Amino acid sequence: MTGLRIINYTPELAKTFHDINVEWINAMFALEPHDRDVLENPDQFIIAPGGTILFVEAERLGIVGTCALMPAGAGAWELTKMGVLETARGRKVGEFLLAAALERAAAMPDVKELFLLTNSKCEAAIHLYEKAGFAHSADIMVRFGAMYGRCDVAMDFGGSLGGA
Repeated sequence: MTGLRIINYTPELAKTFHDINVEWINAMFALEPHDRDVLENPDQFIIAPGGTILFVEAERLGIVGTCALMPAGAGAWELTKMGVLETARGRKVGEFLLAAALERAAAMPDVKELFLLTNSKCEAAIHLYEKAGFAHSADIMVRFGAMYGRCDVAMDFGGSLGGA
């Protein structure tokens, strides 16, 4: 998509990662303890264990979106903390970001399973995830859904990944 590019995480972008996510979480839900842990300490919870954080920069707007790939144990990875600033919605930023995250996950040899947790109120995001190849999963809900009180949708990526 024109005018968009992916930027990799640096510690200087930790506040941007935090702020983008706090904006959308607070608009729809309330920050939970797990949110605070991850958003306030991304180096500890995402980067140090081998995860990654991506950002989308839009021409003339700066960084407008972010998401992370976070290890969840035994080859399972969570696509998490995907948010786009309200001012940039409708520009296909989420689609661009999700495609980049899936490409990155496929290039990571230890990613055997990729899942995400969300809420049924996030209808546009769920549609985007389904279009990209994620499917609703009762197994993922049982294994990981309890991480968030707001989680009532769990999805597993059915496409090809690096470790699969």
